[in-house]
Amino acid sequence: MSASVRLPGADGTLEQLALREPGAWTRPSAPIQSRVAYAAAHVVASPLGDNAPGLPAVVDWDATLAVRRELWSWGLGVADAMDTAQRGMGLDWAATRELVRRSAVEAAACGGRLAAGVSTDQTAGPLPDLAAVVAAYEEQLAAVEEAGALPVLMASRHLAALGASADDYLDVYGRLLGQVRGPVVLHWLGDVFDPALAGYWGSADLDAATETFVALVRAHEGVVDGVKVSLLDAAREVQLRELLPPSVKVYTGDDYHYRELIRGEGGRSSHALLGAFAAIAPAASTALQHLDRGDEDAFSAVLEATVPLSRHVFSTPTPYYKTGIAFLAWLNGLQPGFTMVGGLQSGRSVPHLVATFRLADAAGLLRDPDLAASRMTSFLTVAGALP
Repeated sequence: MSASVRLPGADGTLEQLALREPGAWTRPSAPIQSRVAYAAAHVVASPLGDNAPGLPAVVDWDATLAVRRELWSWGLGVADAMDTAQRGMGLDWAATRELVRRSAVEAAACGGRLAAGVSTDQTAGPLPDLAAVVAAYEEQLAAVEEAGALPVLMASRHLAALGASADDYLDVYGRLLGQVRGPVVLHWLGDVFDPALAGYWGSADLDAATETFVALVRAHEGVVDGVKVSLLDAAREVQLRELLPPSVKVYTGDDYHYRELIRGEGGRSSHALLGAFAAIAPAASTALQHLDRGDEDAFSAVLEATVPLSRHVFSTPTPYYKTGIAFLAWLNGLQPGFTMVGGLQSGRSVPHLVATFRLADAAGLLRDPDLAASRMTSFLTVAGALP
């Protein structure tokens, strides 16, 4: 007998939902070859930690590392210490540095691919000048390189706040790229994900910003493994694929259009570095295995079924998508409680999370329907949504 759960509808009336069986997902027997794919992983808060807004993060390290092992088991790389891990929204630098160190040890033990974010968020307040921005980047870059992870140079709120010109961006990033030990990824995070990054690359005009970004990559092609594009603008990403040197990978960060961008067209396609892949890892892995076999239609069919869930999780206000990622991890038994660093479990409403549950079920992404039903009932009861 299938599991079922009572869920409130939009008008508050309750209905019984019979949960479907999980999808027929398959773990890969060999490394995925057709694309390089990273899932941006979240951190699991300690249920007994004082994870209130503004306080240092108290992380459940065992559960956090188990999440990463789960992603590696599906053949995906892990992009750690990125936006999904609550950079700038609860995860302080001390916890970030420890996260990178611990994840690197786990990656080495299981042969998993690991990238890690490099930012300037050691200090919440403003930095006085460009030299201070470079120094902050350098400190984090050294920590990530020492751990052996692929550095991802994330967008800096501090740099954006200084009102930097295009030449300033080229100077700051040029100084960093001139000293890296090996390949790096450049991350263009749009203001839909973080309003503080408006006008990044020195202009609010996307065409002008694109010109600066492309010039930077071309000038340092030898050390740029790829670029992660998180603009939720599929046409802009396709344009970048055409403008960038063929040796530079484009990692889609588009949690709305990943199916068509990864499949590609005209002989060009995107790789993946996605928060969405943390939520849909079994489906993402299965789809990429179809692509490895040359079955593009099966690839598209598998991922298309996940798009409604991803679009909902990443709906506005988009920065709070992390709440949905943690909620799904909890429903699937990957963390002991629905808690987040910085108290971010309050970032989405009960109706939003009910819809998340429905869409995850429809996509076959509730791995243990009985457990998911039990946990959803507990959540709704505590929230006052069930009598």
